[in-house]
Amino acid sequence: MTIRNLEFAARPRSVAVIGASARERSVGSVVLHNIIEGGFEGQVWPVNPKYPEIAGLTCYPDAASLPEAPDLAVIVTPPATVPGLIRDLGDKGTRAAVVITAGLTAANGLRQAMLDAARPYLFRIIGPNTVGLMVPPAKLNASFVHMTPQAGGIALLSQSGAIATALVDWAAENNLGFSHIVSLGDMADVDVGDYLDMLAGDGRTKSIVMYLESIPNPRKFMSAARAAARIKPVIAIKAGRHEQAAAAAATHTGALSGADRVVEAALSRAGILRVDGLGELFDAAEITARFQPLRRARVAIVTNGGGAGVLAVDRIIDCDGEMAELSPDTIARLDASLPPTWSRANPVDIIGDAPAERYVAAIEAVAADPGTDALIVMNCPTGLASPVESARAVADLTKKGMINGKPVLTCWLGERTAREGRQILHEAGVASFSTPADTASALSYLADWSKAQAALSRVPESRGEDIEADRETVLSIFRKVAAEGRDMLTEPEAKAAVSAYGIPAPETIVATSPQEAGQAAERLLGTWGKVVVKLLSKTITHKSDVGGVVLDIDSAEGARAAAEDIVRKVKKLAPAGDIEGFAVQPMITRHQAQELILGMSRDPIFGPVILFGAGGIAVEVMNDTAVALPPLDDVLAGDLIDRTRIGRLLAGFRDRKPADRAAIARALNGLSQMAVDFPCMVSVDVNPLLADADGVVALDARIQIDPKAVGQPGPNPALVIRPYPSGLESQFDSGEAHYHIRPIRPADIALYPEFLGRTSPSDIRFRFLAPRKNFPDEMLKRLTQLDYERDMAFVALEEATGDLAGIGRLSSDPDRETAEYALLIRTDLQGQGLGFALLSRLIEHARREGIGRIEGIVLADNRKMLAMCRDFGFVIEHHPQEQGVYLAVLQLR
Repeated sequence: MTIRNLEFAARPRSVAVIGASARERSVGSVVLHNIIEGGFEGQVWPVNPKYPEIAGLTCYPDAASLPEAPDLAVIVTPPATVPGLIRDLGDKGTRAAVVITAGLTAANGLRQAMLDAARPYLFRIIGPNTVGLMVPPAKLNASFVHMTPQAGGIALLSQSGAIATALVDWAAENNLGFSHIVSLGDMADVDVGDYLDMLAGDGRTKSIVMYLESIPNPRKFMSAARAAARIKPVIAIKAGRHEQAAAAAATHTGALSGADRVVEAALSRAGILRVDGLGELFDAAEITARFQPLRRARVAIVTNGGGAGVLAVDRIIDCDGEMAELSPDTIARLDASLPPTWSRANPVDIIGDAPAERYVAAIEAVAADPGTDALIVMNCPTGLASPVESARAVADLTKKGMINGKPVLTCWLGERTAREGRQILHEAGVASFSTPADTASALSYLADWSKAQAALSRVPESRGEDIEADRETVLSIFRKVAAEGRDMLTEPEAKAAVSAYGIPAPETIVATSPQEAGQAAERLLGTWGKVVVKLLSKTITHKSDVGGVVLDIDSAEGARAAAEDIVRKVKKLAPAGDIEGFAVQPMITRHQAQELILGMSRDPIFGPVILFGAGGIAVEVMNDTAVALPPLDDVLAGDLIDRTRIGRLLAGFRDRKPADRAAIARALNGLSQMAVDFPCMVSVDVNPLLADADGVVALDARIQIDPKAVGQPGPNPALVIRPYPSGLESQFDSGEAHYHIRPIRPADIALYPEFLGRTSPSDIRFRFLAPRKNFPDEMLKRLTQLDYERDMAFVALEEATGDLAGIGRLSSDPDRETAEYALLIRTDLQGQGLGFALLSRLIEHARREGIGRIEGIVLADNRKMLAMCRDFGFVIEHHPQEQGVYLAVLQLR
């Protein structure tokens, strides 16, 4: 269950306070007082058998005595009474409550009793253990917060009541308003994912800020977050950044994939901007709501004080930002309008005596530079020019905080002198800050959010087309391991498995004795010159820790001696460990190669996680790694590489050529595909993976599996991001043309302009229920960038041309009870049965997904659609709220 009945909490027309009190400073008294004083215009009913009247309002003894069912109940009674009250309210007809009461726990059984009482009524519970709920546009303050917040466009979701009250106080001081403030409490029922779903469609909410301590239902959270973040900015603080991972792990990846790194990766992939501090939440909300995402964020600074510019540059670089490099044309243009002593570089120091006119000339020149994506304009107070006049000039120059379509952020330093200038800029819609660090940080929020939005648009396939994958070979290896009662693969088995997914590994010969090790070495030495002998053990995973790896062996006798030495060391250092034999392989010498690590582990919350970074025996000490959630593609793999320090070394330096980046990305994609295909995989290490200009090669590999899960089909159900459903492609022959039908991809946005241009206005009106001439880019993004967990769209493409011929869309509510369908067929291709084919596939897909029913909203004069709905068995009735509109419903279960 997700958004069912949450509308009663979001837009209540009446509120009952169960446990209202006349006792001063009691929770029941404060909550009732806040509702009344906040100006709530609906009905307010106190409930408490002790009082006939409270605060001039009739007080009712119980829920059954209320004049009608309240839309929302606020419960502040002792814990043991709550389950019975929920049952009574449900009988009355109420469907939502805020349970402020604490003490309903799993241990005392009251939490489950409350949920059991709610279930028959689909009753939604916010809490328990919450400070309450506030909906400022409705003048509702159903909380015991110390002040009533003002209305605005920010929605606040907080898992901490104390943080919620602090943020309300802070926002009041900074003149910020809210659309919703929800203290989620213990989240026994309604959780952060539910509210994200509700807020995504709330027109009053322009941005969402969250304080998170836990994510109880990660797949629902990710789906809801991705849906919301496509429409409006979502910013989060996630507490617990330094929680340590498990001390012991079977692979390096298990030790390195700390919980907070995974949270960071998950939030980024969901399109959410993560910030560290409470004060940053609202700065980030303001900046992201004000500007569109940037493809790049190369920053140019215009300042009348060089020191202030340097401080801003320091902070930009600290935030991994990028300074713009001014073109020669821009330098020449600035030379013509600035004093000879200007800096002739970025930051553009226009000197302390700069009047307003000089600011205008410099800003216009810098904004026109194609290498500049965003501007910071700074002013330091001097006795030589007016900060107020300069502020007016900047305000007049920019339009809604932009110039040439590029964001402009300002920093008027100081306090008494700068205050009026900042006020002028604020009133003109220009973002203004008081310190260089705050300004640079705000711009970093925009850059980081832009990166998260780019990651949000990536929907890799459940089977990548360019990945070399031999699933059957790997499955046979896993089955053999499981049949032997093992969960760890030997090194040769692990190398064979990763090789089957396109990660090259050298030939490995298994020897059962030192003598066989010598024979294997003799076979390899003629080609390779030197060999490596490694311990082969089913119980010892980190071989180098027990002296189980010997390098640079140049003779068969040396290999035999190395194997004997390994046996002696293992018996001394790990006497309980078993020795299955030895792995003999070529000594790969690539002097300019970097040692990397690729890995996969299972996070207890977010499921499979892919790791990349600097490898070798000191991998934990170096700790230069980054993680991402599968599935990956080339772009996401590239982002993962770039988030490490070694990623910069791979680009080449001094006499080292750049490493084969495409080969590294293929290896990452191959490992990601393994995680998609095999739910049984627990963890993987490929370490070291040598990478240079000639490609990559895995010198060692470890894989741990769950033997009980071997054979479970993919895609992996533990993935919190559903991959592109490539298995749903089909063909349709209309008799006149051939069509390829497949799920929509984000790249299909490029097909829309021509498709819409060849579709008649009447057909567009039928599809969108109103005439429409313009299709903004953001709207087309929402139509093509889907979260396949809840939405699906099939496109029909002409095989001869690749042109878009038709689209069938299915949008499910988050609880999968109902999905709304829509069809649009290009006007010149109608009458070929394409609409029938697309609707058939939508119905098949809905049944596979367990959706309860399909609905379509059809204009009365859309006779073709109504006739097709009847052919499919839809029940067609007049829409209950709209004249001239029919509701077509097909029950699926």
